[in-house]
Amino acid sequence: MRLIHLSDLHLGKRVNGFSMLEDQRYILKEILRIIDEERPDAVLISGDVYDKAVPSAEAVLVLDEFLCRLAQRKLPVLMISGNHDSAERVAFGGRLMERSGVYVSPVYDGAVQPVALHDAWGEVRIYLLPFLKPAHVRRCFPDETIESYTDALRVAIEQMEIDAGARNLLLTHQFVTGAARCESEELSVGGADHVDASVFDGFDYVALGHLHGPQSVGGEHIRYCGSPLKYSFSEAKQQKSVTLIELAEKGQVQVRTVPLVPRHDLREIRGTYLAVTEKSFYDGTATDDYLHITLTDEEDVPNAIGKLRAIYPNLMKLDYDNTRTRGAVQLEEAAPVEELSPLDLFAQFYRQQNNQPMTQAQTDFVRDLIETIWEEDAP
Repeated sequence: MRLIHLSDLHLGKRVNGFSMLEDQRYILKEILRIIDEERPDAVLISGDVYDKAVPSAEAVLVLDEFLCRLAQRKLPVLMISGNHDSAERVAFGGRLMERSGVYVSPVYDGAVQPVALHDAWGEVRIYLLPFLKPAHVRRCFPDETIESYTDALRVAIEQMEIDAGARNLLLTHQFVTGAARCESEELSVGGADHVDASVFDGFDYVALGHLHGPQSVGGEHIRYCGSPLKYSFSEAKQQKSVTLIELAEKGQVQVRTVPLVPRHDLREIRGTYLAVTEKSFYDGTATDDYLHITLTDEEDVPNAIGKLRAIYPNLMKLDYDNTRTRGAVQLEEAAPVEELSPLDLFAQFYRQQNNQPMTQAQTDFVRDLIETIWEEDAP
């Protein structure tokens, strides 16, 4: 069985004020072209279909067109909601769409029934598990001990009663410990959203969504396919792709990627103003790419961004790297935010504001308050 793994479409997203909708339409057509060439048996979409919980009408139309074209190809589509999506909105009409071969994860209620596909080796069971927080799972299983995201995923998967002898696939949208993040992804303080890869031991392939860089974590079969487009300059050097999974008999899984070429690349360039405006510098390159330009001139160039956009119309970001900027006062480097707990972050803030640490009574109060807020469901 051959499967195409996609995720993090983020339809409707804006990057540095630029709408990516036309670029998204283009890349979805490229994905359809790859599908026609590779002829997969199904398409997996692992969450963050939209960029917002309440997507624009234009973003909804783009997804509708994509799903309709897949359905016209008689190609099963299996899709879950991510942390950027509204699970209720993505699930709307799901039972009707099944008649067209489009299977959408319902709002999580503790019961996850697999979608069964078949090939020459028999049945493949595909489980659709939308983005979950501990509170979502605790609400369904109040007698279970669920204190972390790993606990939540462990309990949710245990309740599926996976048959270890069958071929099992999972679509889920979480941050697996050890994976590399990008700037365009939402960060959680203290790494509180981390999930240990060991919870996925019963699956032949785990189609992950959430992180935009293509990568495997905890094993080749546990994989983020990445976003189809670059959504921040931290992704500028990434090669975007779709992931192709080939399943044979139980335990035989091969993974490869097919590169994606965007309508406009997202790149970073640097040099003096005179250098980057020389025809020899940009001649033969795509001047309509989305750009971050770093000027190395010692003096600021008046109206530089306006002048540069005459050559590079999609200039998104402009800054300087020179003696003045390098000599700017640097704040004391702190530990990365994802390595600090919420309590540590608040204590650090309190110390900076008051020139003294919190008392034990204050620490206990803040800890209790954070735990109460953390348990609340997202709106």
